[in-house]
Amino acid sequence: MSASPLPAVPAHTVFAAFLRLGLTSFGGPVAHLGFFREEFVNRRRWLSDAQYADVVALAQFLPGPASSQVGCAVGFLLAGARGALAAWAAFTLPSALLLVGFAALAGRAGDLSGAGWVSGLKLAAVAVVAQAVAGMWGSLVGAGEGTPGRVRSGLALGTAVGLLLWPGAWTQLLALLLCALVGWRWLPAATGEGGGWPLRLSRRAGLGLLGLALAGLVVLPLLAPLSPAWTFADRVYRAGALVFGGGHVVLPLLEAGLVLDFLSAGSFLAGYGAANAVPGPLFTFASYLGAAQAVFSPLLGAALGTVFIFLPGLLLMLGALPLWAELSRRPGTRRALGGLNAGVVGLLLAALYDPVFTAAVHGPRDLALVLLAYAALTAGKLPAWAVVLGAAVIGAGVLR
Repeated sequence: MSASPLPAVPAHTVFAAFLRLGLTSFGGPVAHLGFFREEFVNRRRWLSDAQYADVVALAQFLPGPASSQVGCAVGFLLAGARGALAAWAAFTLPSALLLVGFAALAGRAGDLSGAGWVSGLKLAAVAVVAQAVAGMWGSLVGAGEGTPGRVRSGLALGTAVGLLLWPGAWTQLLALLLCALVGWRWLPAATGEGGGWPLRLSRRAGLGLLGLALAGLVVLPLLAPLSPAWTFADRVYRAGALVFGGGHVVLPLLEAGLVLDFLSAGSFLAGYGAANAVPGPLFTFASYLGAAQAVFSPLLGAALGTVFIFLPGLLLMLGALPLWAELSRRPGTRRALGGLNAGVVGLLLAALYDPVFTAAVHGPRDLALVLLAYAALTAGKLPAWAVVLGAAVIGAGVLR
């Protein structure tokens, strides 16, 4: 299969698109994937559903922050290395700067995670993810007619059931591998777009990036004894490189590596509360940790935390892209991707309930606002950013 064409998008346009997402995307990594789909598949039509799902599927198999990896990959596919950097910076810096500011205020703003406007933002995220699941079900799973449709529906629902009963990163990986195997055996080769993107990166360059990601795990421990700053960078990098599932899963690794040596448990928990009240990736919690520690320069700490928590996952994602693109052109791989993409829809379906729904909806008023936001997105055709801001205003007035 020949490479599917993608539009040529300037890096500054990529930056502007991701900056808006960085300012308005609440609700965690799964919600971010919903916001991304709305922006790049529905609104701007830069990617097809199949192309977007292929990127999401790759991110599920790699350690690191899934939503940031998907965003970086989208930026790279559209505008090369400059686009990847623009996407990461625009999506990451709003929350990183907010958390560094919170650290500078020494927690005087209190725990904002229960504020009404924050609750409204989380409820809007439920509606956005629900819309994404419905749309991806229609394009990647189908109505369930015929044997292929029934197989894809079974894979999506089976993945959702498995993850709801046995949540965890390893269950997720096993479920997606089984979906790929079933798709390879029983599904026809996908005929839509997806995979085979025209990349600006060779296989050799990709292998070099993968090697750099692994080298960080070897070199940084050797540099750690030289100064506290290198020790901090090593522990943050290791947390970002070894965690599957992203989001909240990285917290135990950060706590084990940094509490007591660099900051107190109370300061750690205060920052965690603040991280749940800002948009963008939760991995920017490391920006707060670097700014809150008092062992060396807080500004240097914030910079090291921001860069080294994301660096391994982004290197792995960009390094894997050319290999993934080459594999995805093969008929057998396309069959496997049919099952894998159905599994991704099931993964998002399970995550729609836990943690997105369970973390946001606590009563009838909350559910009513979710339904109102969903109606605004679907029947009203309002853009996601407008629905998010409207939910924040309503939440500030009537919730908690």
